[in-house]
Amino acid sequence: MDQHLGEYLGVEADWSLDGDPGDTIEVISPHTGQPIARVVAAGPAEVDAAVAAARAAIDHGPWPRLDPAERIAAVRRLAEVYAGRRGEMAQLISAEMGAPITFAQRAQVGLPAMMMSAFCDLAETYPWREVRSGFFGSDVRVVKQQVGVVAAVVPWNMPQFLIVTKLVPALLAGCAVVLKPAPESPLDALLLSDMIKEIGLPDGVVSVIQGDATVGAHLVGHAGVDKVSFTGSSAAGRAVAAAAAANLTKVSLELGGKSAAIILDDADPATVAAGVRSASLSNSGQICNALTRIVVPASREQEFVDALADRMNALVVGDPADAATDLGPLVSRRQQQRVRDYIDLGRQEGARMVCGGADLPDGVDTGWYVRPTLFAGADNSMRIAREEIFGPVLTVIGYRDEDEAVAIANDSDYGLAGSVWTADTDRGIKIAERVQTGTFGVNQGYTMDPFAPFGGVKDSGYGRELGREGLDGYLETKSIAVAATR
Repeated sequence: MDQHLGEYLGVEADWSLDGDPGDTIEVISPHTGQPIARVVAAGPAEVDAAVAAARAAIDHGPWPRLDPAERIAAVRRLAEVYAGRRGEMAQLISAEMGAPITFAQRAQVGLPAMMMSAFCDLAETYPWREVRSGFFGSDVRVVKQQVGVVAAVVPWNMPQFLIVTKLVPALLAGCAVVLKPAPESPLDALLLSDMIKEIGLPDGVVSVIQGDATVGAHLVGHAGVDKVSFTGSSAAGRAVAAAAAANLTKVSLELGGKSAAIILDDADPATVAAGVRSASLSNSGQICNALTRIVVPASREQEFVDALADRMNALVVGDPADAATDLGPLVSRRQQQRVRDYIDLGRQEGARMVCGGADLPDGVDTGWYVRPTLFAGADNSMRIAREEIFGPVLTVIGYRDEDEAVAIANDSDYGLAGSVWTADTDRGIKIAERVQTGTFGVNQGYTMDPFAPFGGVKDSGYGRELGREGLDGYLETKSIAVAATR
């Protein structure tokens, strides 16, 4: 165990690993397979208490009644504290879920820090109140008010990014939040909780509870919750929606993806390979909007396969704490086995494995590692082309013309993201408008711009995060009609 990690948290985490663990969650290093910490696990009673505290903060506390400028100022204070502890946060995330430290610093922590400030900028220009001239001659005042108590449930793959995209707009809207991180990645949420305590938010405005899926189920089905914001698998999203429906609780779902990168016939193989390496394999492919179906012109398929294989074979796989590492381990033994099973399945289905495989990478003896794997000669009906693998596995599919390329991209249960690669930007934009996804990139993966809405269609969920729409999701719209004076 890395003993210095314990300095980042207070009494909420037990770092000794001695004595009776009780109701705790053991945090396992994906790099070594050994425990590094354990945290106290919540049960139904703790969920009930957190929701009750949030309810009291909404019904009787000052937070929802503050002027938006005061809430913006509080979040900006949080952003300042966060910026000062980015190094600690990056190390925690790298240790608990295996992200390479450079990726953790840049995307897992740097991006959330930037988004805190960006959301505050959006809130400063948001139309919290406006007056409209009504059709019948009287004025109508349109007022935006907080939705109330929010249950925010996030997975382990991009924990701080996903927390910030829910927590910050909810706070700016005047909501109270009960946050449940994934049991695989509890440590970063505890550090964030310490930062929130430091800025002195009112009691009950933010609570962090740790627990497994049963704790999450109790939270999302709680009658005291006004909105559920969930990120996770499509199967889990269906269960969340069903549980929330019993109470008519509002829900936003950001779910899985099987995004296609459409490579047009005028694209450069080296440029495509470089872009796909970032958009498809970052975080060991454990990103919901990763480009995992590479749709290429059949007449040039081998050129693109060779370029992709060269890039993938050059990746450094190893210790996530090493700044030279490109790909770290997967988050858990279960996830490692899942990805290995898909690699075996791809070979059984008849796809050609160009590089990679189910064995541990060269030079790696322990941990939940998988070789970056490329399949070619694939068919869009294969399971490796249809199901979300959530690992460093890419599938190349050939097409005859643009219409078939678009058809392949759209022939998916998912619709979260996608991209097109071409020397002709206008041609690329036309393709982008034809693909059934919530987000799309032209000559890049989707950039997660904080001023632009992010979310999916079909089995990738509904609702939007980021942008002005990200604030809208935590607000109710009230119309107040004012009689004309006589």
